[in-house]
Amino acid sequence: MKRELTTAILLAALASAAGARLAAQTTAPKLGYRDTPMLPGGKWHVHDSERPQPTRVEPGTASSPAQPGRPPADATVLFDGTDLSQWQSLSGGPAAWKVENGCLEVVPSAGDIETKQKFGDCQIHVEWATPTPPSGDLMERGNSGVFLYGLYEVQVMESYPGQGGIYADGQAGAVYGQYPPLVNACRPAGQWQTFDIIATAPRFDGDKVVTPAYLTLLQNGIVVHNHTAILGATGHRIFPKYTPHGPGPLRLQAHGSLVRYRNIWVRPLKGYDER
Repeated sequence: MKRELTTAILLAALASAAGARLAAQTTAPKLGYRDTPMLPGGKWHVHDSERPQPTRVEPGTASSPAQPGRPPADATVLFDGTDLSQWQSLSGGPAAWKVENGCLEVVPSAGDIETKQKFGDCQIHVEWATPTPPSGDLMERGNSGVFLYGLYEVQVMESYPGQGGIYADGQAGAVYGQYPPLVNACRPAGQWQTFDIIATAPRFDGDKVVTPAYLTLLQNGIVVHNHTAILGATGHRIFPKYTPHGPGPLRLQAHGSLVRYRNIWVRPLKGYDER
């Protein structure tokens, strides 16, 4: 009985000490100030003690040509190598591309596919590989594309020096028909390549463009577009223009080449201090 009483007293003391530490942590004064200059917007002071801390996100791991990385903890995984449950045809039917060996491969006769979910401002990660050896004419050498909001194409193409040859604003990493990449960051045909995209959706007031869509793109870790203003919907031999729209899908193009994709994910982006 005496031993049981001693144990109970010890456990109660430990619980009390833990509670006191937690209370001290939650009631301790915050580091910061409320008498400093006000930042633009009139909500927060410089070093404001009341400004909320950012949400914690567990980072993923980097990809390599040999191995896809792990997405961040808050990413919406669109393709993890197993199925096409997040995708559909452009008409809303099942996505009929081939899933094999952890990869998603274009089936030309099936047409383009798009995500069921729609996105606004977002971070996008896509990995792709063109067929090897390169074959066909210059328009068909690994030709595919990643369409932001279903409208604005970032070109996928075999563009390794000496293997490609399409016009500059049609090579890999180009905003199709608008901007070539700042540099050619391509790997040889058959090797896995990465697109890391920061996409800002356009804003409209009725039919008027208030702000255009913006794109920052890193191909294989190299900046190839730096906050580039997109001129409008992309297309072949057309002048781009905008049509008002809201959030849109991520679309992958079937252009006749057996391009493969893997490890596709998206992180919706919010403003500062938003949850």
